[in-house]
Amino acid sequence: MNPFRLGLLRAAIELRQVLRSRKDFYSYLSTPLIFLAVAYWRAGGDKGQTTQLVPAGGVGSTIFMFGLMTVPQFLFGDREDGTLLRLRGVPGAMTAYLTGKTLFVLATMIASIAVLLLGGTALLGVGLPSSPTQWLTLCWVLLLGIAAVVPIGAAIGALLPAREALALYLMPVMGLIFVSGTFSPLRNLPTWLQDVASAFPLRWIAQGVRSALLPDAAKSYEPNGSWQHLATLGALTAWVLLGFLLAPRLLRRMAARESGSRLSEREQKRLTKAAY
Repeated sequence: MNPFRLGLLRAAIELRQVLRSRKDFYSYLSTPLIFLAVAYWRAGGDKGQTTQLVPAGGVGSTIFMFGLMTVPQFLFGDREDGTLLRLRGVPGAMTAYLTGKTLFVLATMIASIAVLLLGGTALLGVGLPSSPTQWLTLCWVLLLGIAAVVPIGAAIGALLPAREALALYLMPVMGLIFVSGTFSPLRNLPTWLQDVASAFPLRWIAQGVRSALLPDAAKSYEPNGSWQHLATLGALTAWVLLGFLLAPRLLRRMAARESGSRLSEREQKRLTKAAY
């Protein structure tokens, strides 16, 4: 069969498994729901412009965290249980695997983003895009943001030596979230921190989402007093190209290094650790 069709079937099977498992279903929806609850509690009924920045930052943070944390976890799980080793010898299987994971990640991200947008409208008074231009902006920012972050997460997952390394990797990711202007105006931060945040995709994703959700007057909160759509397009496109340049090569190298002895060694370490 065509590997892309196999990838579509694989994604459909994984999505059905999530929908049939209450634990998995709630785990994917719990993050946006908890985020909305905390945002509503902190707002205390205030629906001013500063409060309305929060859902847009939540959308950007969801994309960023899912791409850079959940995708590497998927890779670690499939590497440790031998999935990647079994797929390595089947023609077209790796293409089908990557296609299925991409579609699965896309579907779960869209569901989480929908919860955030609808919840932000109901609880925080953040309106949905009010014009076709804003809807178009929201769509291209989200698609480019996902395409920019997911391949980078896959590349990082291929480089990290073990699942335990994610704990250390989480610290700089959380730091980027707090300095990228996701939950408060970026202009309030020092100039050098603004420059650091501008080098990463989260700052541009969050700003693009704000331009689609908030009224035009809210652009006064941005560092340059404008939405900078052209700069957002350029920055995210650069990250997309970088991700798709690195990820396939690193994933192929990771799969080529897998062997039965490596799998047995990891399984033995896992059993030993569980025994202790």
